Amino acid sequence: MALSKSKISGTAQHFLECGFEDCERNSEFYCNSCHHRMCKPCRDQHLKIPENKNHEVVLYQLRRRQLPVMKCKIHPTKEIDIYCKDCNISLCSKCSTMQGHQRHCFIDLETIYTEKFELYQKELSKIHNYFVPTSQDLQKEIREDATEVKQIMDSIRTSMKAEAESLKNMVDTVVSENMEELNQIEQSLLEKLKSQEKTFDDYIAYLSDLIKEFQSYLSSTELTNFTTKLPDNLEIKFIPETTKPVTPEFSSAQYSKNDVAKLLGKVIKSDRKERIKRVKPMEIPTPASSMISTSEQSKRDKHVKSDKKQTMSLSASVSKVREFNVPGVDRVLHVSLDQQDRLWISDRYGNLVQTDLKGNVIQKIKTSDGRGYHTVTQDRGLIFTDQDKKVINRITQDNNITEFITTGDWAPLSIHSSHINGDLLVGMRYGYGEGKVTRYNKTGKELQNIRENKGQNLYSDPRYITENINGDICTSDFNKDYYKMAVVVVNKSGQHRFSYTGQDSLFSPFGICTDVLGHILVCDIYSNTVHLLDQDGQFLFLLLTPQRGIPYPCSVCVDDENNLYVGQQYTNTLTVYKYLQ
Repeated sequence: MALSKSKISGTAQHFLECGFEDCERNSEFYCNSCHHRMCKPCRDQHLKIPENKNHEVVLYQLRRRQLPVMKCKIHPTKEIDIYCKDCNISLCSKCSTMQGHQRHCFIDLETIYTEKFELYQKELSKIHNYFVPTSQDLQKEIREDATEVKQIMDSIRTSMKAEAESLKNMVDTVVSENMEELNQIEQSLLEKLKSQEKTFDDYIAYLSDLIKEFQSYLSSTELTNFTTKLPDNLEIKFIPETTKPVTPEFSSAQYSKNDVAKLLGKVIKSDRKERIKRVKPMEIPTPASSMISTSEQSKRDKHVKSDKKQTMSLSASVSKVREFNVPGVDRVLHVSLDQQDRLWISDRYGNLVQTDLKGNVIQKIKTSDGRGYHTVTQDRGLIFTDQDKKVINRITQDNNITEFITTGDWAPLSIHSSHINGDLLVGMRYGYGEGKVTRYNKTGKELQNIRENKGQNLYSDPRYITENINGDICTSDFNKDYYKMAVVVVNKSGQHRFSYTGQDSLFSPFGICTDVLGHILVCDIYSNTVHLLDQDGQFLFLLLTPQRGIPYPCSVCVDDENNLYVGQQYTNTLTVYKYLQ
């Protein structure tokens, strides 16, 4: 069977043509022995030829790469096609028989060439498809961050100038007021001195008149003037009193540079740690060996499909799957996964509704309280708390409500059934400002109380509670009066691991859950967002915001298929998202 020469086409081909003459079928197979591509009929014909019966024909994707022609420098008529594993060098067949390579281990160089070729091609593909575009995206983000930094700095500069201008205006006002007061004091003192000056003008005039009178007496020759006109008790008016004006003093301000900085404000470097930007994980395809035959590859494909476990990672974006309303509740304050196709949902009025994934009500229970107070156990039983009566109830198979655990003086707020061992984790509150988490086993026996960390109360109002894949106990502590608003996380022994207080000054954690990767998802009802944290409390990003998500998210739950259910605070709407891939 003759082989065709290489064809050059002016139009783009969607597949490789068979390498045999006059055959334009798709090239599905490849002969590693003679290095020709072929279709299935041509393969069958090729293998029927007696001298080709030992040829190795594989799927085209699993072909061995043809070794480039390279002549041996020692034996110019021979091609290099053997690899000496002991000496780590490439040889020709004649070199392998020479002294120095006797009893050495030799490998077909074409095999090594194919392996290296595929390895380099794979790495090149990674660079082109992942590393380069991801780096370009991060570089773009860096440029955007630089623009944002400049904008923020310009805004701060504007604020600083405005503060300085405001202070200057206040200084001018104060100086003007001081000058006005000084002018008034000056005028008052001058008027008083002027009055004193007039008094002395009058007194001096009086003395002048008195001088003239006495001089007239002294110049008179008539004695009668001395005896009749001058009184015996002559007395000159005493000099009027005067006062020394008291001038005001100026008390100069004693201030430092720090005092001015307090007035103007100062630039403070943020103490928040820089977070490493999340890089989208690279999708790693299932490796396939290039050295196995067609039948062996088929068997391996079947085995891989049956044995493969899906590896989950964060998606580049959050996608909305569906949305439905839940009759019987006015809002979705808490949601618990029941079976794969059922949910339990509660509102603030004690309405507890079981629904399917389309919002069809299966059953409804009236209780005394709502919020984060119900959970589904490993055997699919429902358990919920009663804050007023301070008991934990469970529903039997015949739908009767029975008291399961009494909690004494502590009001049970939140409850979660462990997926690890079936224990019940209950968040409780005593009065206002004092909280704890208690662990019970499946039979209701108290096992553990978690209250303090280094002498300080860990909890004040543990409103929602859940458990992570590593056994950590995660609570949403929500207490407006005591301002202890945080996600508080302890390990299974009750030792405090970390507390997350949000990204802004105000953080109001509500519904909380974890996923298969150990992420912590928590609703912030102040900013109407859903925060995504890693297992160690590091903030990753806002999973949902009012701009890209639903309004007023307050409850969250992740099912076995990694669907995220989000309930709204002011409506009975439940929305389902995909954020893992």
